[in-house]
Amino acid sequence: MNIFKLKINFEETSKPSLELPIAEGESVLDVCLDNGIELQHNCGGVCGCSTCQVYVNSGMDFLQEISDKEEDFIDRAVNPRINSRLGCQCVVIDGNIEVTLPDQHQFLGH
Repeated sequence: MNIFKLKINFEETSKPSLELPIAEGESVLDVCLDNGIELQHNCGGVCGCSTCQVYVNSGMDFLQEISDKEEDFIDRAVNPRINSRLGCQCVVIDGNIEVTLPDQHQFLGH
């Protein structure tokens, strides 16, 4: 199993960027949850909502291809961008990636 780097940036300016290991076949959502990083996932991480949206800054080619189902949910996300993916579907296949997590306050009721 190959291990790569996941750099996580946050829209919330009070949070510093992090670099964490991510294994081949692992999702961004799984790494976040395993490391105590709040990334909302109302559907439980099964590509059934849009709350785990992230912005992929680099390494898009190192992720599993986007499905039609994921594209449909991204269209319903808050502030979607051209580089939006769902964290539960951001599964690394080969290489380092960098993502930005949208401000989670809108979901967590802070």
